Amino acid sequence: MKMNAIKIIPFVFALLVTGTGYAASKLFIPLGTGNQVIAVDAATNKVTASFSGVENSHGLVITPDGEYLIAASFQEVPLKPDQAKDAPNSLLYLVHPLHGHVMSTIPVAGWTHHLAITPDGRFVLSTHGSRGYISVVDLKNNVVVKTVETGMSPNSTIITKDGKRAYVSNTGSNTLSEIDITSWTVSRTLDSGPGPGHLVFSADESIIYVANANAGRVTAVSVKTGKVEKEYEIGKSIHGVDLGDDNKTLFISDTVEDKVFAVDTATGKKRELALSPAPYHLNTVRGSGKVYVSSSSESLMWVLDQKDFKVTGTIDLPAGNGHQMAVAK
Repeated sequence: MKMNAIKIIPFVFALLVTGTGYAASKLFIPLGTGNQVIAVDAATNKVTASFSGVENSHGLVITPDGEYLIAASFQEVPLKPDQAKDAPNSLLYLVHPLHGHVMSTIPVAGWTHHLAITPDGRFVLSTHGSRGYISVVDLKNNVVVKTVETGMSPNSTIITKDGKRAYVSNTGSNTLSEIDITSWTVSRTLDSGPGPGHLVFSADESIIYVANANAGRVTAVSVKTGKVEKEYEIGKSIHGVDLGDDNKTLFISDTVEDKVFAVDTATGKKRELALSPAPYHLNTVRGSGKVYVSSSSESLMWVLDQKDFKVTGTIDLPAGNGHQMAVAK
């Protein structure tokens, strides 16, 4: 079914309380070549739903009210010789979890790597690695309203809590782009370390932690100065990075060494946990005390306890591999 516009209707997912006293919520995971998105109950670590018809999904976000999931695709249709280079040839999928299916699709130019959504739920930013820009989708009308050139191979995007600025990692340019959301223009270029990938803010948003995948390190970049403040040497080839509930511990995956690391950002102290095979994307679920880590080579996820830093459970995925996760708050 094609919708010309989306009315965001308030919908709140019930929060569940675990035996540890933590509040937990629903975690949504795109499964790449599994061509679906699944829902996981963060209290029980059980898969509770599956939404099909989402082709090769990698990036995923959820509207603040929990009404819609927006999933990106790594799939694109090759352009014909007479088509413009910015002709739409890929899709974003709008999934309604309550109704349980894809409600609409939005054409975009080029496959999408990762997504971010503004705090008001109005705009979705998608990075198009093969195009050198991000696209901005207005969810009020289901259309791309702007493209913003950033750098070579834009990868990940994060948005400030006030919704005024976005930051994009440009893997091929070794930079971060700061985007003024009011004008949809690049306002600054920041340092990033080599080959920047996944990004996460510090709790006060004064620092951006950047995963430098091939360099095996995480770089701390000052938002104020745009310069590198600190580097954390981690492993051989890192991928996922996220901040723990204590607002000072970074959790980082290394796909080559088959390890996950916990790093104290204040002291640099590093703990490591062996996980095999190939720990990949990871997400902390705020307030739950958990870290969810996918494998890039098996349909598997591990559940870690943040404090004890040990595996407390596993989740068998129905297909594919877990990618950018979204949490219903």
